[in-house]
Amino acid sequence: MERSRIAVAGASGLIGSALVRSLTADGHEVVRLVRRAPGGADEVRWDPEREYVDTAGLAGCDVVVNLAGAGVGDRRWTPEYKRRIRDSRVLGTAALARAVTSLDQAPRVFVNGSAIGVYGDTGDRVVDESAPPGEGFLPSLCVEWESAAAPVREAGVRTVFARTGLVVARGGGAWGRLFPLFRAGLGGRMGDGRQYWSYIALHDEVAAIRHLIDTEGLSGPFNLTAPEPLTNREITEAMGRVLRRPTRFAVPAQVLRAALGEMAGDVLGSQRVVPKRLLESGFGFAFPGIEDALRAA
Repeated sequence: MERSRIAVAGASGLIGSALVRSLTADGHEVVRLVRRAPGGADEVRWDPEREYVDTAGLAGCDVVVNLAGAGVGDRRWTPEYKRRIRDSRVLGTAALARAVTSLDQAPRVFVNGSAIGVYGDTGDRVVDESAPPGEGFLPSLCVEWESAAAPVREAGVRTVFARTGLVVARGGGAWGRLFPLFRAGLGGRMGDGRQYWSYIALHDEVAAIRHLIDTEGLSGPFNLTAPEPLTNREITEAMGRVLRRPTRFAVPAQVLRAALGEMAGDVLGSQRVVPKRLLESGFGFAFPGIEDALRAA
């Protein structure tokens, strides 16, 4: 891709910061959306939950990437925090969509974050992008989240939804919490360990987003997960091998429910999600296997 001006919301997050580093290293001009007073020409003020965007700062952007949202696993799902999870995504996306469609010259592509949580608990069933939404908080959230970008698509801008799985990275997300436990020899399966986890290495996550930006004609939802999901038990065993630590401990389902509340359903639920459309589009994974992804992290 030729040098472009690219706006990124959620630029300080795990995925967003890695994406910004990758884009900047390749010479692209990156504009970060920030919630404080801008510190320079490369920052644009916005307030997603109040649906405010300094639209003028987006002028000239060829690409807009929205990865903003309160962390789903950061704290217990109280009614107040669930509202924050929703508003930070749905209201923020709606605000960006309005800002983008009001520009004199619209960007050529809009990439909006989403999650494989849209499918709900799929058990052993393999699902791709053609599967309908599931039931529960996360599926309904993802449906609203993606729907909020409708004005951009209707304005003729190529719109892509990056339905991300569990990102294998040392610096944050689920694995940011798992790595210290396993290094201390306290790691183990969760529940019965039979639930499927659909993961992706952070390197491949960033590469996939860039692939979606660069490849003309790609639009709609894309699952950003490794080609072969594994069970929690299989991933636990792989972490033991890579980190050379025992994995004797197991966290019973009832303990997880007591500790995490409603969020435990996401940990114990099974999602066997495959990246059918991403593979069909010609994307190649650098770290497709779990041991590869763990070593990369």
